[in-house]
Amino acid sequence: MATLGLSADEREAVENFRRDVLEPSMTSLVILDFWAEWCGPCKQLTPILEKVAADYADRGVKLVKVNVDEEKFIAAQFRIQSIPTVYALFQGQPVADLTSARTEGQLSRTLDQILAQLPIQGEVQQREAEVEPLIEMGEEVLAGGDAPRAVGIFRQIVDMAPEHPDALSGLARALIAAGETDEARALLAEVPEKADKDPAIARARSALALTDVAPAGESAEFERRVAADPDDLEARFELAGALMARGDRDAAADQLLEIVRRDREWNEGAARSRLLQLLEAVGLEDPWAAAQRRRLSAILFG
Repeated sequence: MATLGLSADEREAVENFRRDVLEPSMTSLVILDFWAEWCGPCKQLTPILEKVAADYADRGVKLVKVNVDEEKFIAAQFRIQSIPTVYALFQGQPVADLTSARTEGQLSRTLDQILAQLPIQGEVQQREAEVEPLIEMGEEVLAGGDAPRAVGIFRQIVDMAPEHPDALSGLARALIAAGETDEARALLAEVPEKADKDPAIARARSALALTDVAPAGESAEFERRVAADPDDLEARFELAGALMARGDRDAAADQLLEIVRRDREWNEGAARSRLLQLLEAVGLEDPWAAAQRRRLSAILFG
């Protein structure tokens, strides 16, 4: 805002706005709330805005309230015609009109969408930038078969970022691979609400579910039954579970796909469901999982 030709009060208002709004908006998302003491809807909205802003403070969100009776010049610059009016500003520019978001849920969803698109530099974003290479290292160690070391790496990451879904998922899957399924189960039972629906957590839960269904003992008996009767789909299904239990995902996938090929609706589609569960545990973006999905599609639609 230019200050040439302004009165002393107007220049002070501009300087305060620059200090409180424009400068913070260079790296943060500023929620600008235009309100007044006499405005009933403003008073209803205020506690919602304050709570959500506090919840999102570590993600780089700041709430600034502008009383339109006291800051008439600033309100005029924004052409405020009714209140409450709420804008989101980033780098000095309005990026969203939040006025219609009158509930905590609506406001949170809108902020999530905005934050996903802008390079906001909050504490959470900075932490994620720090932990991402560590998560990649933990995943590489886990994929390499050194589960105990992977557990140690992911424990350190969770200490740094207790609610990071990829870190929690990695620790749970490393614990499962190390045979510590009870601890993995307890960890996944206490996942923070914000991370609970994340695909990474679903992947860890699938890995845990696979340990619950894998039969104990050796696979020799199931292999003998399949050799004697290739249509013994129950034996194939149990064999796939035994193979998964000992980490032979290729052979397990082969058995499950063969069941689908012979009878896709066997046991209410149990083989297909188990295969998809296995793929989710491996990671749907994993090249191996993608290859198995193509094999399944070829059987179902070929």
